[in-house]
Amino acid sequence: MLEVRHAVSPQESARFTTAQRRAAFLVSDLFPAGDIRLVYTHEDRMVVGGTAPEPGQPVPLRCPAELGAASFCERREIGIVNVGDPGTVSVPTRSYALGRYDCLYAGRGTEDIVFASDGPGRARFYLVSTPAHREYPEAVIRAGEAASEPLGAPEGANVRTLRKYIHPGGVRSCELVLGVTTLKVGSVWNTMPPHTHDRRTEVYLYCGLPAGERIIHLMGEPDEIAPVVVADAEAVIAPSWSLHCGAGTSAYTFVWAMCGENRAFDDMDTVATLDLR
Repeated sequence: MLEVRHAVSPQESARFTTAQRRAAFLVSDLFPAGDIRLVYTHEDRMVVGGTAPEPGQPVPLRCPAELGAASFCERREIGIVNVGDPGTVSVPTRSYALGRYDCLYAGRGTEDIVFASDGPGRARFYLVSTPAHREYPEAVIRAGEAASEPLGAPEGANVRTLRKYIHPGGVRSCELVLGVTTLKVGSVWNTMPPHTHDRRTEVYLYCGLPAGERIIHLMGEPDEIAPVVVADAEAVIAPSWSLHCGAGTSAYTFVWAMCGENRAFDDMDTVATLDLR
């Protein structure tokens, strides 16, 4: 099933109720057992989705009619991150075993993508797809081998490790940029001071959050901020005009993915903390 969401302007968003804001930007129920959930956003035409295959029951990635294509990746590329138990992603050329936070990139033209759990537990495959104008080869990025960068400081409660998976200088793609950031125990802010990406949409999948804990994701224009309360394994679509910032009631991990007119990781506009409203 594919859910279609249309683009939202900052003026419209500023008038949203909590329920309207969650309906427009929050993606819940991302990992149905034995099925795939897909959300198509007109924000840079990204597709966000997830699946949790039952052991012994592989789940194929079928192409929804709304994409108007013969196969899901006919005109798209895709990044797949396993945020659950061990699993395997199969493509026509071979099968790839993915542990927790391992990533597979598959380029335009890839057909017959199939997801499977490897053991008694369920893998949870998170996928982000973006339009693509040419083919790039598939590649696996292991969590322990990705380019990593320590960020933050204890006094800012934001000590974290940022790992770049699909990015300039790493795995090549047309538009997709993707990575994983993990906060150290005792840290809660995913970024501060915050920033916007005026030329790109960003999607956050929050995971690794203990039961009963929540993320307070702040979005909107810097002078018109509104919160979205996020549970474990939920994602937030952050339009290009929106602030990107959040804090949790516990440490957590998040998968970030971007799509837009360029792939420059540092193409962002920092917002001074004193300018937030």
